[in-house]
Amino acid sequence: MRFLHTMLRVGDLQRSIDFYTRVMGMRLLRTTERPEQGYSLAFVGYGSNPEQAEIELTYNHGVGSYELGTAYGHIALGMNDIHAACEKIRAGGGKVTREPGPVKGGTTVIAFVTDPDGYKIELIERDA
Repeated sequence: MRFLHTMLRVGDLQRSIDFYTRVMGMRLLRTTERPEQGYSLAFVGYGSNPEQAEIELTYNHGVGSYELGTAYGHIALGMNDIHAACEKIRAGGGKVTREPGPVKGGTTVIAFVTDPDGYKIELIERDA
């Protein structure tokens, strides 16, 4: 088995594509339009399947927002320089909601970012 993608329901597909590509540095991998079924999809990521997992952004036509609920946690992304990543995200208009620092009870440096729909993204500093 292999991890393929995570699906997020979004209220504005283009706004989410812009955030994940422009602010988070991902690429738009492919899109699918299903007007008769009432939804549109965009797949974004740093690479495509099968080498990399992707994020599937799902826009259900006519739905502008969702309640995120309490079960969803976050998406996690690894990087070499978390401080530089946070500055780049801020400069692109992204929202850093937890500044870089050690995880509670540990030494791993993490930060959190929130996307335009309120989904949390954890940044984890790791060596290349």
